[in-house]
Amino acid sequence: MAVQVVLVHGIRTSATMWRAQMEHLDRRGYAVTAVDLPGHGSRMHDVFTLDEAFATIDRAVQAAAERGPVLLVGHSMGGLLSIEYAGAEDPPPVAGFIAAACTAIPRGVGLATYRMLARGFDTLPDRGMWLTDRVLDATLPAETRYDFAAGGYAYAAQDVALRTLSVLDLLGALERIDVPMWFVNGQYDQLRVNERLFTKIAPHAELIVVPKTTHLVTAMRPRVFNALLDLAIATLENPASEEAAQTW
Repeated sequence: MAVQVVLVHGIRTSATMWRAQMEHLDRRGYAVTAVDLPGHGSRMHDVFTLDEAFATIDRAVQAAAERGPVLLVGHSMGGLLSIEYAGAEDPPPVAGFIAAACTAIPRGVGLATYRMLARGFDTLPDRGMWLTDRVLDATLPAETRYDFAAGGYAYAAQDVALRTLSVLDLLGALERIDVPMWFVNGQYDQLRVNERLFTKIAPHAELIVVPKTTHLVTAMRPRVFNALLDLAIATLENPASEEAAQTW
């Protein structure tokens, strides 16, 4: 049975952020599902709740698992949610997991500062989109430049989503994840703050740091991220090679 890929987007964006990855997987003949979390993308008018966010991921994973082993891939907030989901005490049918740009515990001063900055941007004309556009123009290649915004920006869901993330037990969840796992971070990603702690708690996970890349690692280096998807898929298709690599 062929590997099935489920993609979970980050905060404010939507399933459209994965366009480069979806096209790559489609060319290789792999089935892929990119979800829209509540309050985001095609579900912009829904209220964001953790229960519905987990239910959204679970519906996609359960449906994909009927067709083959599931590779779950989450970016930023989607990665944090996916850590909690994959590390549930009653483990879901996830065969492998890529946690991208999410090695940070969303609590305390860091989370409070992020929420304050986000609320500050919301008070600017056009919610600071002029600055966002300039940053994206300067950092993203033309092929992915508009993918993050294509599904719209979920401004209304942002603060409530950030606030609810503080209840996640990420460290407990990481201890329970026993499938092949990869942490993928950009070299200059601000969410690398707890990277060492995450890799200590999940020593079987592989840490991959993409040079000269920020938080938007999937869009800044789409070919590199696609190659990492290929690596994960090959590992799930050939589990013996993963076991051999761990004995080196």
